[in-house]
Amino acid sequence: MVGQAMELRITLPMPVSSKAVVTRLRITLSGAVQGVGFRPFVYRLATEMSLTGWVLNSSAGLVVEVEGAPEELRCFEQRLATERPKASVITARESTWLPAQGSTTFEIHHSDTDSAKSVNVLPDLATCDDCRAELFDFANRRFQYPFTNCTNCGPRYTVVVDIPYDRPNTTMREFMLCPACREEYENPANRRFHAQPNACPVCGPRLTGTIYETWAALRKRRNRRAERYGRIPPSG
Repeated sequence: MVGQAMELRITLPMPVSSKAVVTRLRITLSGAVQGVGFRPFVYRLATEMSLTGWVLNSSAGLVVEVEGAPEELRCFEQRLATERPKASVITARESTWLPAQGSTTFEIHHSDTDSAKSVNVLPDLATCDDCRAELFDFANRRFQYPFTNCTNCGPRYTVVVDIPYDRPNTTMREFMLCPACREEYENPANRRFHAQPNACPVCGPRLTGTIYETWAALRKRRNRRAERYGRIPPSG
């Protein structure tokens, strides 16, 4: 379904004004646009292009408002579509031109929970190369930490209890971020910027035993099932 998704795009005309130098563009996206690092991506893109405004998750998807010169906003909209996070799927997009509001910064706003709940929830994402490297780096603070993740990978569907996709709406709400994880979460240059399941051995969930011991226990259990049923049972 992901590969076959079709995008519905609606664009309302920009107001015509001979004095217009700065204007505002609202973009609403529907589909699988939460839990993929979309808000951090929008934040970095808008900051790079010196645009102001905000981005937030809603129960229906993702909403962006950016302010700047019309040609810059058109470029932003195009780059939003072509450079978006690869795990995201946009099924509908609506763009509306608005009067400038004089905003001076770009921010990630708190999520909007008033809209109807229609956003798609992604499945869990396989561990990315960067997290895998940390997992086996003896000098890294996440060495052999089984719950290592970032905005590009990690649990999504299995931790969500409600939408919008924010940490308080996941099972990770019970785990307060330690100072080191909090710094990653709040740093726009970090790949864990606004990564909702972010955790480490200090502040996150734990397993009793090592990854190898856990793997060995699961393998032993699987072999016992195979002996009982006379065949290798399906995984899970």
